[in-house]
Amino acid sequence: MQVEVFILIISLVGAIYSYFLYPLILLLLPVKNNFQFVDKQVDLASLPFVTFIITAYNEEALIREKIQNTIATDYPADKREILVASDGSTDKTNQYINSFVEQGVQLIEVEDRKGKENAQLAAIQAAKGEILIFSDVATQIPEKAIKRIATTFKNKKIGALSSEDRFITEKGEIAGEGAYVKYEMWLRRLESRVKSLVGLSGSFFACRKQICANWDINVPSDFNTALNCVSQGFVAISQPDVLGYYPNIKDESKEYQRKLRTVIRGMAAIAHKPSVLNPFKFGLFAFEVFSHKIMRWLVPWFQLALLISSIIAWQAHILVTVILAGQIVFYLLATIGWVSKAARSHTLAKLPFFFMQVNIAIAHAGIQFLSGKRITVWEPSKR
Repeated sequence: MQVEVFILIISLVGAIYSYFLYPLILLLLPVKNNFQFVDKQVDLASLPFVTFIITAYNEEALIREKIQNTIATDYPADKREILVASDGSTDKTNQYINSFVEQGVQLIEVEDRKGKENAQLAAIQAAKGEILIFSDVATQIPEKAIKRIATTFKNKKIGALSSEDRFITEKGEIAGEGAYVKYEMWLRRLESRVKSLVGLSGSFFACRKQICANWDINVPSDFNTALNCVSQGFVAISQPDVLGYYPNIKDESKEYQRKLRTVIRGMAAIAHKPSVLNPFKFGLFAFEVFSHKIMRWLVPWFQLALLISSIIAWQAHILVTVILAGQIVFYLLATIGWVSKAARSHTLAKLPFFFMQVNIAIAHAGIQFLSGKRITVWEPSKR
């Protein structure tokens, strides 16, 4: 076998592994967590005391709407508290938060801006609830979501749960990454079934307070919570009955920057806690992290190797020619989507464009991370 053909095969497997082969493996693995979520009459007396933790940085435009949305959730006022951790805000955010004091809202003011996880830690230390519910300002929570969260934790095996994301445009339509988000939600459900989630929706998730005992401000809270669950013998799951609604980011360039920051923070988290990849310590969870994170971060480099090896060996076999032709068509559609915003309204161009945008951001993040770039402070994307 020619060297370039061998490289082509390895690159092809690597390029499709995280998105296609990994979910297939999860489907074939035995189901360990077959949780059933059924709406029943809720016994108000049995509901646990919960703490909402909202993290904010200079959110004067949205913070009042967010607090009003939280207060309006269908959960007994005597069984919940609302803490808003302000991460060194310099605008009117703190002033607006304090205007809700009479409605049970407490400002946790963090003067030294050290990032989202540090602000969350300050709120965790002040929290009285058995269940902690974390949410970003831009996230809108359905009225009945908190009761569903509370009843889910009746299962003692569950240590944390993630909401499922719903991105909407100003017109109420599915955003450009709708298909990608749906895929991610499906993958999370598969991970929940066989072991535990690798990461939760950072904008809206919940966990038992004891899960936060080992809170690391240097690791994204959505990943750290999932890791702590496994370390303490719990599982982190995706709860399809709990939805978080997010306005789509209006500026597409800001969306790219958000992806860039997310990947750099993810890479830093694995570098900070490399033992999570040890199968002798974390078992199947280590396999999930490797497949979902590491292999996905390698996709753009597998794509590049696949394209180069296909060009070199295109005459070696008809299948190689077909593989090269498929790549040319795919990249042509992605380019059309990049050049024409109107073309991105059609799935044929939208999916290749979005896939390439994601992987270019991953490649860019990888280069920046290896060059020493780190994201220590947090600034929420403006939606």
